[in-house]
Amino acid sequence: MESWTADDPSDLHEALEVLQSATRVLTGVALRSLDVLDGAVTLAQFRMLAVLADLGSARSARVAEALGLEPSTVTRVADRLVAAGHVARGSEPGHRGVVTLELTASGQQLVHKVATWRQTELARLLSRLTAADQARVTAVLRQLLAVAGDGYGVVSRTLVPA
Repeated sequence: MESWTADDPSDLHEALEVLQSATRVLTGVALRSLDVLDGAVTLAQFRMLAVLADLGSARSARVAEALGLEPSTVTRVADRLVAAGHVARGSEPGHRGVVTLELTASGQQLVHKVATWRQTELARLLSRLTAADQARVTAVLRQLLAVAGDGYGVVSRTLVPA
C-alpha cells in the first residue's frame, strides 16, 4: 500500500471499499451462473472444467498447478468428472505414465452454458450504465487487469504479492 499516491488516505479507504463491493458482485455473478447447470457439477468440479477449457488437453500435474491443488485432489475431482462424462483421461504419446485430462463435448457444453449466462447477466448490469460510464468502467478495468498481470486469478499464485 505504500505506492498509493492519493493526497487523502480516505480516498484509498473508499477505493478499497468500492473494489471489495465490486468483487462481491462479480463473485455473485460467477456463483449464480452455476445455477444454470442444475447441480450437474460442484463449484470445485466447475473450476476444473474452466481450467481445462483454458488449457485444452493438459497433464494432470499442470491442472493441479493451475488450480493450486494437490495432484491427489485433482485425481479425485477428475475421477468424478470422468465418471459423469465431462472429462476424458488420456496419456501422452511415448509417456504412458503421464496422465492427461481434457474436456469432452459434455464438459465443453457445461462451460459454454455458464459462460453464456455470465455474459448475459454482465450485459444486463452494464446496460444500466450510460455509454460514457460503460467506457469508463471498461478503461479502468483494463488498467486493473494490466497491473494484475497475465493469468492473475487463473493460475495459482503465492498469496503475498511480489
